[in-house]
Parts: sequence; C-alpha cells; structure tokens
Amino acid sequence: MKKILFIKLICFCFLIKAQKTYTNIALLGGFAHIGNGKVIENSLITIKGSKIETVQNATGIKINPSAFDTVIYINGKHVYPAFINVNNVLGLHDAEAVKATRDFNEVGIFNPHIRACIAYNTDNLIIPTVKTNGVLYTQVTPRGGVISGSSSIMALEGWNWEDALLKADDGIHLNFPKTIIQKWADDDKHFQESNKKYIEELQQLNEFFNDAFAYYNEVNPSEKNIRLEAMKPIFAGKANLYIHADKAKDILNAINFCEKYKCPKLVIVGGKESYKITKVLKEKNIAVMLNRVNDLPDSPDNDVDLINKLASYLHKDSVLFCFQLEGDMEAMQSRNLPFNAGVAVANGLDKEAAISALSYNTAKIIGVNNLIGTIEEGKLASFFVSNGDALDIKTHQIVLAYIAGKPINLINRQFELYQKYKTKFGLK
Repeated sequence: MKKILFIKLICFCFLIKAQKTYTNIALLGGFAHIGNGKVIENSLITIKGSKIETVQNATGIKINPSAFDTVIYINGKHVYPAFINVNNVLGLHDAEAVKATRDFNEVGIFNPHIRACIAYNTDNLIIPTVKTNGVLYTQVTPRGGVISGSSSIMALEGWNWEDALLKADDGIHLNFPKTIIQKWADDDKHFQESNKKYIEELQQLNEFFNDAFAYYNEVNPSEKNIRLEAMKPIFAGKANLYIHADKAKDILNAINFCEKYKCPKLVIVGGKESYKITKVLKEKNIAVMLNRVNDLPDSPDNDVDLINKLASYLHKDSVLFCFQLEGDMEAMQSRNLPFNAGVAVANGLDKEAAISALSYNTAKIIGVNNLIGTIEEGKLASFFVSNGDALDIKTHQIVLAYIAGKPINLINRQFELYQKYKTKFGLK
C-alpha cells in the first residue's frame, strides 16, 4: 500500500510539473491582428516559454521545424490578442439567484478596502463558456454602495485566485451621485426625475474624501484605518479611480470633484453621454469604459442608434475607450463581448480600432499593457486563433487559445451537452 501511495505521489508531482512546463511553438501562415491597429498577413508567431519571442511576416522565411517542439500551420485563420473583459462580476458568483453564492456586493456604503480578487472562483462554470469566445482575462469588480472596493485583473485560467492573478487592486470603484434618476412606472414606461438626495449624497462623499485625503497627507498616522489606507493609491496615482457615471453633467461634476483631491488617474465607467464632452475627456486624458453599445438611449428624443455609434464618436475625437457589459446577467454576457464590439463596427467604427478596444486600449486603461493587449515580442503569449472574423457571430470559431504560453482547453459544459444530444438524436 505504501509503495502504491508513493507511486501515485510521484505521478501527481510529475503532472503538476508537466502543466507548468511550456514548449517552443511556432504558428505559421495566419492573419495576425496585432491589437494596435496593425495586421500582418502570412504571419510567423513564435512562443518561447510564457512569452512571445517573434512576430513577423513569414514571406520568404524558411523555418527549421526541428528548432521547435511544435509547428502549427494556421493558413487563412485569424490571430487575435486576448480580449479583456472589464468591470464585471465574472467568477464572483456561482448562482446569481442564490444570495449565498454572490461575493461581489458587501454591506456598507464606503468599502474601498474590499478586495474582489480574493473572492474569485477559478472553478466557476461560466468561465469556460467565456474563454471559448476569446475573452481570456477579466477585471473582477465589486458592486454596491458609494465606494464598492478594488478590482483586480485575473486570467481565466488557474488553480486558484492567486494563480490566476495578473494585477492586484488596479483601482477603486466609485458610484458617483446622480443628478437625474432613471425610473420605471407600473405600466413599464420609462421616465426620469431629479435626485432629491443628491446634495446629501454629495456631502457624505465629500466628508469621506476629506478624511481620506487628510489621512493620505499624514506622515505617521497614530492609528491605522484600513478603509483610508485603501484610498492611498488613488491619491498617489498608483491606481485608477473608476467613476461610474452616464450623464454628461454627472461626469463633469465627478471630474471637478476629483480635481479637488488631486486624483491623477480617472476612468469613466458607463459614459452614455460621454460623446457630449469628448473635448474635456481628451484634454484631461480620461478614458471611458463604454457599456453595452447594443443598448437603447435613455431619452426618446435621441436617435435610436445613438448608443450603437458611441464608440465611433469617441474614436473620431481621439478619446481612449474600451468595451464592457455591466448590467443584467453580465457574467454570462461576457462571452458576447466580441460581438458587442461588432455592433460598433457595423455603426461606423473601424474594425482594427474595435479589436484594439477589446485588447490594447483595455490593457492601457487598466495598466497591464506591458504584459498583454497586443501580439508583440516580449509580451505574454496570450492570444487565440479563429477560423473567421472574431467580431462576427457567424464566422467566429476558436480553434486555439493560449494564456501566458499555456494552451487552453476549449471544451465547456454547453459544448458537451450539444455533442451529447446531437449524438443521441442522430443529428448532423
């Protein structure tokens, strides 16, 4: 019995070692969408360890197959950098209808010390369905209160949250008080009304920021305050302050509020009316995380396709932006992130600009563009290969994917059920 246990232990250790061992791989002949607007036809991409070693045009180049462990010919297929899903609760709940499994909303109003990364569940059943559409990283984000807590960047692969962690505590999320509240009547009609508690809510926020800013400027505080400690990176410019706001007036109020406390790194989350103030956003170098560009406008006076065109408006005015899907069933909707960008392309946005907004732009905004976001030498080998256009639901079909050089299993529960019942009923 002892010998059997010893052999099993050796096999287990070998399995762990094998999973951490990366190989030298060459991918030849694909259309490489770099992520920064460039496209390389007939590309040669080589991976060494966890990083990309070379990216170049393969025309006229003869490679030595013996120099690589694997050479993969992807003629005619498209290569994309890993798409990044931001401002999302993916991995923070198992069953949204079961309160005990929801780890994204804590009790309290001001919770900057709450860290979403430690609640991230790598065994979440939704995650494999998202990976199979090219979304390989996510920004796990807390919800609720005025200050929800800090988000972190996670890979959609790993044994536990520490293994999946790419960047911890990249920013604090602030739900800025709204001057106008959206409401629905009993007959489901949508209307807007002034927020009667706006002054009170703004006063509470001012009081908290006054305390936090004073604490930040105190060299040796006599007593450590974990809430105020968590705010320090915001004032020091080491982390983003994500301001959740849609109305132009609320965005401008938030910007003025943050300038009072000298917060250097601001990001607008939502931004339905960001197109009205692009000049201010560009001058102050403030990025926007656009929410669901396949949505309808709030006002019946707006063009019905206004939200569809937001991305093209921001791109035209040189405002840095990316896509995100906050809202109902947002974790499940994460798989549709590429097609959300496809809607923007159908409404005037350049296709390569849309790919950048899913990868490079997003990486720049959340501060990981030195690691991921483009298919370039020295960066992590995190990309995927599709048979067709990744932004088109009809042609997007992933055949290969890598996260930091590790090949990803593209089988999920939905695919298994599809194969099961397809076989049962003899479907072709």
